[in-house]
Amino acid sequence: MAKKSSTPPSDERSFEEIVERLEEIAESLETGEPKLEDALGLFEEGVKLTKQGTRRLDEAERKIEVLLEDNSVASLSIAED
Repeated sequence: MAKKSSTPPSDERSFEEIVERLEEIAESLETGEPKLEDALGLFEEGVKLTKQGTRRLDEAERKIEVLLEDNSVASLSIAED
């Protein structure tokens, strides 16, 4: 029987949660312990999460580009110590 996860669905996860879950999936697959059917399920979940994460990054990049184009962002400066 499949183990129920207490984590939210991928479309509700933060980018950081997506990366964390992808790391868990990779570790599990690297052990070679999951049976073939379970491994395929994990792989499928990983592909979906990768696409979701990529969309999140693309959205963030578009927001940054809009802010920079609109000159809505004040000049960024690095404080010198």
